[in-house]
Formats: sequence, C-alpha cells, structure tokens
Amino acid sequence: MHDIEPWYGWRDEYTAENDAKSPFYGREYDEAYFTNKIYNYYIHPQWDSFGSETLYAKILYVDYSKKFALIELIGEWNDCIENDIMFLKRDLIDYLIKKHIVKFVIFCDNVLNYHGDDDSYYEEWYEDIRDENGWICLVNTFDHVSREMKKYRLHYYVNFGPEFNDINWRKRKPGHLPDEIEKIMYKGMKLLQ
Repeated sequence: MHDIEPWYGWRDEYTAENDAKSPFYGREYDEAYFTNKIYNYYIHPQWDSFGSETLYAKILYVDYSKKFALIELIGEWNDCIENDIMFLKRDLIDYLIKKHIVKFVIFCDNVLNYHGDDDSYYEEWYEDIRDENGWICLVNTFDHVSREMKKYRLHYYVNFGPEFNDINWRKRKPGHLPDEIEKIMYKGMKLLQ
C-alpha cells in the first residue's frame, strides 16, 4: 500500500496544503518518511489523516465559487468499530461545509472494504447540504462495498452504485467532473419518474 499515491495530476491547479481555506493548509510532506499506517501497512506520506486509523483522504480539488470538492480516500471504511464516518464528517466535511462546499465527489477506488453501522452521520451530512442543492457521490466503489453500504441504507443520502462506477476521472479536468456526475444523477432521476 505504501506505493499508492493520491492522484497528483491536478496539482498544478490545486493543492490543499497551499489553500488557506483547507483543513490541511500548511501541511508539509516528507516523501522519504512513512508514518501513517492502515493496520500493519504503511501508506504513502501524501495521504492526509483526519482522525481515523483505517481511512485516509486527499483533497484533490476545491472550487469555492462552484461549491464543490473532489476527495480521494484510501483504506478500510469502518463505521462499525472505528466510527470513520464521524471522523470524516466532523474533521473534514464539516470544515468544508463551513466554507460553503455543498457538492462532494468522493473517489473510492482505493477503499477496500466498508463496515457499516448507523446511518445518522450520513443523514446529517445530507441535511446540512440539501437546501443548497448539494449532494454526495461516491465514485468507483467496489461491488462488495456498494452492497454493504446499501445494506445500511446509505443510498438514501449518498449517490453510489454501478452508474457511478467505471468513471475514468483521472483523465478529466477537475472542474468538469461535478457537472458530469450531476448529469448521471439527473438521468437516473428521470428514469424513476
């Protein structure tokens, strides 16, 4: 796991450590010194800790005028034992919501497992942003992760599933991704009507 880096292709356009509004503003990274671990496995030093011992993040891009954030995750999303959603919501998402971010694209290509518990933090997150036409979308979740999330009713608050998988987001411009995600969401809504 130590060689899986967060996506670096948009660093010319945005870095959280240089964004004064970011919770990771001012962070410095030592490329030679690995300190963060998921269980017994060291992870690349570019990943940011937000309090969880099993899940790490990287804010890849934020557009404050369009009110969206693109975030990549790595690890095991464990709400059952580690209460990862509490850390994610309180220490990262709430910070961004205070900066008026209401659209969240979460890249889950490196989220290896999900262990669910209660859906109340997801409901709170949804309630915090819905009046601003906000939304949450998980992109590229593994099938077993999606099944577990659906079992815990997260689909009532978060968009995820086959229609949001197989998106080659790294080849796209970050500013266009939320529009593409919204098109998929609205297409699905029309099919339900």
